[in-house]
Amino acid sequence: MAKGRIRAKLRRSSLYTFSCVGPQEPAEAESQNQFQAPGYSRMVYCNQPQLHKKKPLKYCSNYISTTKYNILSFLPKALMEQFRRVANMYFLAAALLSFTGLAPFSPESMIAPLVMVVGVSMAKEALEDWRRFVQDTKVNLRKASVHKAGGIFRHKPWMKICVGDIVKVEKDQFFPADLFLLSSNYEDGICYVETMNLDGETNLKVKRSLEVTLPWDDDSTFKDFKASIRCEDPNPNLYSFVGNLEYDRQLFPLDPSQILLRDSKLRNTAFVYGVVIFTGHDSKVMQNATQSPSKRSRVEKQMDKIIYVLFSLLVLISSISSAGYAVKTKIDMPNWWYIRAPPGDKFDDPQKPHLSGFYHLITALILYGYLIPISLYVSIEIVKFSQAMFINRDIHMYDEESGTPAQARTSNLNEELGQVDTILSDKTGTLTCNQMDFLKCSIAGVAYGTRASDVELAAAKQMAADFEEDGPDLLNTTPRSLESGVYGFRESEIELEVGVTSSGGWGHKPEIKGFGFEDNRIMRGNWLKEANTDVILLFLRILSICHTAIPELNEETGTYTYEAESPDEGSFLVAAKEFGFEFCKRTQSSIVVRERYPSFQEPVDREYKLLNLLDFTSKRKRMSVIVQDQKGQIFLMCKGADSIIFDRLSKNGRMFEEATTKHLKDYGEAGLRTLALAYRKLDEKEYFTWNEEFTKAKTSIGADREAMLERVSDTMERELILVGATAVEDKLQKGVPQCIDKLAQAGLKIWVLTGDKMETAINIGFACSLLRQGMTQICVTTPTSDTLSPDCNKVIKENISNQITNASQMVKLEKDPHAAFALIIDGKTLAYALEDDMKHQFLNLAIDCASVICCRVSPRQKALVTRLVKEGTGKITLGIGDGANDVGMIQEADIGIGISGVEGMQAVMASDFSIAQFRFLERLLVVHGHWCYKRIAQMICYFFYKNLAFGLTLFYFEIFAAFSGQSLYDDMYMILFNVAVTSVPVIALGVFEQDVSSEVCLQFPALYQQGPKNLFFDWYRIIGWMGNGFYTSCIIFFLNVMIFYNQAFQAGGQTADLAAMGTTMFTSVVWAVNFQIALTMSHFTWLQHVGIWGSIIMWYILLFIYGKFPSVSTGTFTILTEVLAPAPVYWASTILVTVACVLPYLGHISFQRAFNPMDHHVIQEIKYFKKDIEDKHMWVRESSKARQETKIGFTARVDAKIRHLKGRLQKKYSSMGNQHNVS
Repeated sequence: MAKGRIRAKLRRSSLYTFSCVGPQEPAEAESQNQFQAPGYSRMVYCNQPQLHKKKPLKYCSNYISTTKYNILSFLPKALMEQFRRVANMYFLAAALLSFTGLAPFSPESMIAPLVMVVGVSMAKEALEDWRRFVQDTKVNLRKASVHKAGGIFRHKPWMKICVGDIVKVEKDQFFPADLFLLSSNYEDGICYVETMNLDGETNLKVKRSLEVTLPWDDDSTFKDFKASIRCEDPNPNLYSFVGNLEYDRQLFPLDPSQILLRDSKLRNTAFVYGVVIFTGHDSKVMQNATQSPSKRSRVEKQMDKIIYVLFSLLVLISSISSAGYAVKTKIDMPNWWYIRAPPGDKFDDPQKPHLSGFYHLITALILYGYLIPISLYVSIEIVKFSQAMFINRDIHMYDEESGTPAQARTSNLNEELGQVDTILSDKTGTLTCNQMDFLKCSIAGVAYGTRASDVELAAAKQMAADFEEDGPDLLNTTPRSLESGVYGFRESEIELEVGVTSSGGWGHKPEIKGFGFEDNRIMRGNWLKEANTDVILLFLRILSICHTAIPELNEETGTYTYEAESPDEGSFLVAAKEFGFEFCKRTQSSIVVRERYPSFQEPVDREYKLLNLLDFTSKRKRMSVIVQDQKGQIFLMCKGADSIIFDRLSKNGRMFEEATTKHLKDYGEAGLRTLALAYRKLDEKEYFTWNEEFTKAKTSIGADREAMLERVSDTMERELILVGATAVEDKLQKGVPQCIDKLAQAGLKIWVLTGDKMETAINIGFACSLLRQGMTQICVTTPTSDTLSPDCNKVIKENISNQITNASQMVKLEKDPHAAFALIIDGKTLAYALEDDMKHQFLNLAIDCASVICCRVSPRQKALVTRLVKEGTGKITLGIGDGANDVGMIQEADIGIGISGVEGMQAVMASDFSIAQFRFLERLLVVHGHWCYKRIAQMICYFFYKNLAFGLTLFYFEIFAAFSGQSLYDDMYMILFNVAVTSVPVIALGVFEQDVSSEVCLQFPALYQQGPKNLFFDWYRIIGWMGNGFYTSCIIFFLNVMIFYNQAFQAGGQTADLAAMGTTMFTSVVWAVNFQIALTMSHFTWLQHVGIWGSIIMWYILLFIYGKFPSVSTGTFTILTEVLAPAPVYWASTILVTVACVLPYLGHISFQRAFNPMDHHVIQEIKYFKKDIEDKHMWVRESSKARQETKIGFTARVDAKIRHLKGRLQKKYSSMGNQHNVS
């Protein structure tokens, strides 16, 4: 569209008959009083932003932020976040107590680990929030053209735009704030707005300025412009606005048709001028947003419970030590002449044993603190950060077209990706790419169009693969004498199913945008040779005339493009052009079509007089135009939903109804959006009589105007003659059907929450294979009512409740195991269903259904549905979307995924993870989610195991040391345990462990269910690991005591002292826990080998170095070189204790793999013996078994088709058998 003025070209308002009235009269001055009430106090002084820099007119800035912290709040909020962890609270208390004489360790050794742990975690939080800040900054620094003074406009960052500013927005730009529309490049002040980023709707909305503001249509006209607006206060309602414009001492009422909302986009309009009304967080889109929540994973919450258990154990053994010490102090200490307590020592007073026992309780709580793994949090932070880096760098989730990689915007929830139960997805921009292709049509009962839809291709490919595997099974159901007949059946049925549908070529893309049609019978003028030429002619004329689009001539190419209200309408016009009927001009009262008829080689421009246009609305579900051709004949041309059109057909107009109905069913099965086309020929007298009534209704002013228009229009749109139907493919994003199918096989439930109307959502449901033929659709809707009284609402609520109850009963009584149900509900009904007394009833029905589609839902309803599923099921939810209308859902879900598409970055900025395409969700969950869950679960279990194995040896020693508080190990050993000799292997486990490869994860999607079922972090497994830690601690301590007790240790006959015994036990701990993690790992690289065996070697190196410094190693000077290394019993005991420690676990996993293997055990064995290469048929068979039984996805569609064919096969066999018996 030219950037200059578009004047006298068209007065578009005459086409919008249902919402257009005459020039608006100024309201009476006293009507301003209606806005004095609370909630309507906002005053906006147009073109005077300086007045809004002081109170009470100072409103919030246009700066937006989605970060969790700011400079002032970071320290207190981040510290609060860290000390929500019970272990951190414990170590904070221990660090404070270390300044007293009760601590067995120095304050530095207690404070340093805590500072390191909390510091690393806070640094990670700061880094992730900084990334959010950077993305916010990109939005805040976008440029907008703002009036400065004297009619001059300058570019200004969004964040500096103020209330009252005059803003000029050009085509394809986002609105920087909520604006009041003043004028546009069109003469009558209309503009087209795309609100997909707000409500998910793809069709363009028409906005109109007031007639009084039309003169301000140029930069210079704003030099002296002044006006004021009093309107409603900021609120989240996207679809309402109440206010008054005061100009030249007159008041003009405002309504939503003059409001341009932030994050919506200007389309098909060169430019508009608007006044800023709401800025920043006052704007309606931000009012719908919720503050970034602080999310914690279920695994981390479970980990806190385990720490409570360990803390209880700590208190228990500390209490035992305290009681033991009190007894020893009272009974034995008076007899210990060689270690008498100094006079006045309140900690060791035999006269006050209870007080001494209490003091020792504090000492014991600190001494046994190694039962609580403080380094676990640091290790998890490192592991999760590394996992996030792998997600960010996964080349398989990199979108080459946009150059966008996947991004883990927070790493706190990595393991949650492997435990998702329900996915709640937006539709537009998430599942679809908002591109419509004209693919098929039915004209005069004949189906045209041979190209297959994406859904047909995907299902055909899957079906071919399944029949390759299941063919022999089908054959085995019949006797040998019928094999040839079965083969014939299979060829005729299956090849018809998969071969014909792919005749258009596998993955072949249409060369013309919006046109994917292929059929030589009607292309290139061949339709003139068809039997029903007159009907085809009408069909093509309806396509080229019945619309509201505007043509644009590309002067370079000489071709036309079309600015249509919806992509469907645009695809119809492209199709008409390709068929030889090119729409090329529109005026206020006429439409010109360049027709290649009667000769395809010689185009003729034909002008049709446009008499009336009856608009499409979601209530009418149809649109019509009344035109007069050059011969003076008057036609009504209509297109709409087949159910609406068929009800309006005349008796003589149903000639093609049966055939067209069959074609529409086929198109629906192929996931296509359909419309029926019909016409009616009118005589002049009939038309003029009707037009008088229509004009009267159109010019009336009152509450019943719309009802009058609908009634008059309905009388004309009757007695229609059916011409045919169209089938348009709403292009799904690449790989969406396959992704949904794989996620369904992985056992995930998928809900679609969309702002689109029900028919559109249902069509997309078929396209995504969330719906299929044979699936029972349960549509819960609100009964129509003209009143809004409380009694009426009660009746409506009871009606909805009855619908849900009846549907639930129907689902429960269904006995067919293959029966599938889909729940479809609209936003108005959902408002009732989400009320407290009905929401659980609604949720129970939804859970019983295979798929759920919620239509016409607001952003708030998306968030409420997500909360209901999350809290009602108690399982992990994932919300995914690409627009600002999805932010509430993304933030409310346990995991929020933002699609980093072209429609703004609001969803991404509010998300936990971002991907460029929906199809990448498959790999994010099935591969990375599966890996991250198992890695974190195994890592945490192992951490508790090793800390129990180490910490309990301190308690056992206390029993032998009279509960004196003496540590078995040197202080340096205590520091080295978590820092040097056991830290690297556990991090390697958390970062690199793979039970199976990524390819196998995708081939065996059922492996994903190990996460939602929590098989690796349930209490059974946790207690098992803790029991293993207890067993290991007993073996390490008591077996070493048995070996070294009362016998010579060195060649000189010396026995082992405390240093030798402690060092030997510590060596056993290092060996045992490292061998244990080696047995735990399934995937080894050189990094794991370096981590495990390097840690053992590192222990000896550090012990050797530490023993060379007598100033620090007072009790362990040269202990390795002179005491332990020369003693064979030291090496023998290390090997013996290590073998004894790991033997039970080795026996357990051997027994499990042999007699009760898990899924990944079987796959590992197949891969190890290379059976996947040697026996491919077995590998395919096993992979086909490794999918959850599902009723959605094209696999379920194929399974249903196979069952249908098997049923027909059995019937064929039965009939042939009966014929044989008769003969």
